[in-house]
Amino acid sequence: MISLSSIAMSAYTDLVRLLKDDALSGVDGKPTLKQRGDKGYWYAARRVGTDMRFVYIGEDTEETRVRIERIEDLRATAKERQAERSRLVRLLRAEGMTPTDRATGSILSAMAAAGTFRLGGTIVGTIAFRLYEGELGLRLPLGGMANTGDIDIAQFEKLSVALEDQVDPGLADTFSALKFVPLPALDQGRTWRWAQGGSGQLVEFLTPAFGDETIRDLPALGVNAQALNYLNFLIAEPIHAAAIYRSGILVQVPRPERYAIHKLIIADRRRDGAGSLKSAKDREQAAFLIAALAEDRPDDLARAYSAALEVGPRWRERIGNSLGRMPETRDILDSIST
Repeated sequence: MISLSSIAMSAYTDLVRLLKDDALSGVDGKPTLKQRGDKGYWYAARRVGTDMRFVYIGEDTEETRVRIERIEDLRATAKERQAERSRLVRLLRAEGMTPTDRATGSILSAMAAAGTFRLGGTIVGTIAFRLYEGELGLRLPLGGMANTGDIDIAQFEKLSVALEDQVDPGLADTFSALKFVPLPALDQGRTWRWAQGGSGQLVEFLTPAFGDETIRDLPALGVNAQALNYLNFLIAEPIHAAAIYRSGILVQVPRPERYAIHKLIIADRRRDGAGSLKSAKDREQAAFLIAALAEDRPDDLARAYSAALEVGPRWRERIGNSLGRMPETRDILDSIST
C-alpha cells in the first residue's frame, strides 16, 4: 500500500472543512433548531410569499453549532473559500490523489447542488470505495476493483420522510438536463434507475429493507428506491468526503469499516453466485480496506465486525462464507478481535 504524503492529507482535510463551511453558508435563511424526540435538527427558515420555507441544514452537533455561530462570517468569505478550494484541488492532483472522472464528477456536482447529500443521500458501491483515498491517506488500486459505471445512492426511508424538505431542482429534472433517461421498472410509474446515453453511466437509488425487498418512496430525494436487506448496517453513521472535481464536491459515504464488512456479506448473497466477478470484486475491496484499517484504525474495524456478527446467525453465516475464501483477511479479523 502506498501512503499519500502528509501535504496531501493536510490539504484533503482542509478541503473537506471548507466544503462543509460552504454547505452551510450557501443556505439562505435564519438558522432554526427543531426538536424531534431526543434529537435536534437545524433548518434555515425564510419566508416565501405567505409561507415559511425550512431548508434542512443538518443534525444538531457541536460541529454544526460552531459553524452556525460563524454563519455571517462564512457567508462573507465565500469567494475566498472558492479560490482556496481550487488551490487545494490542484495541490491534491499534483500530490497524486486520484481525481473523479468528468462523467461522474458532473453527475455528483449536479446532485450535490440539488441537495442530495445535504438531505442524507449516501454514495454506496465502488464510487464510495474510490472516495476513501483521502479519508484513509492511501493510494487506491486503479484496477478492476475500482472500476464502475454505476452511481448508487442510498437513504433511510424514515429519514427521507422525517426531514420535511426536498431536493431543488428535482432529481428527475437534474437527470434530464444531463441526458439521463429513466429505466422501466416492473412497477409502472416508480422509477429508481436512470441511464445516460452514450456514457454508460447508471444512477440507482436504494434504501434499507427489513424483510421484503420492494420499491419504496424517498420523498426528500423525490425518487423511488429499491429496498435491500443488510443496507441499514452500511449507511448508519455516514461520513463526509470530498470528490476531487473542479473545486471539490462535498458528498456523503459510508464509514470505511462498515463498507468493508458489508462487502463480505454482499459477496456471499449475490444472486449471480458467490463465484461471480462481482462477488470477487466485493471480496477484493473488503480485503484491501480490512488490511488498511487493521493497521490504522483497528478499534473501529473490530467494532464494525463485532456489530455485524451480533446481528444474527444469517449475518454470521454470510460473513463466514466469504472469509472462507479469504484466509489472510480472516486471520487479520481474528487478530484484532481477540
